[in-house]
Amino acid sequence: QVQLVESGGGLVQAGGSLRLSCAASGSTFSIDAMGWYRQAPGKQRELVATITTGGSTNYADSVKGRFTISRDNAKNTVYVQMNSLKDEDTAVYCCSVHDSGVEYWGKGALVTVSS
Repeated sequence: QVQLVESGGGLVQAGGSLRLSCAASGSTFSIDAMGWYRQAPGKQRELVATITTGGSTNYADSVKGRFTISRDNAKNTVYVQMNSLKDEDTAVYCCSVHDSGVEYWGKGALVTVSS
């Protein structure tokens, strides 16, 4: 079992920045891909970004050039640096990790962007 805890959410003005962190604990020996997803009110969950153990990244078109995903394998932690935030980035952001073929999810961190 892997437990995930997100931190760093909050209220920010449009154009501002936030950095989310997600720390994994428990049976973390076989963690592979890590990622961030988000769900805005009334919308389906969508991919934000993913990163492999080797550092290969993938981004949603809507966040390319503004968000940067990174990870610290020694700390079993994944980050997303979010810059130039827009109103439409308001959502609950959840981290996800794959471990031994199982996908685990955090409870999420609320990000609210005000204009």
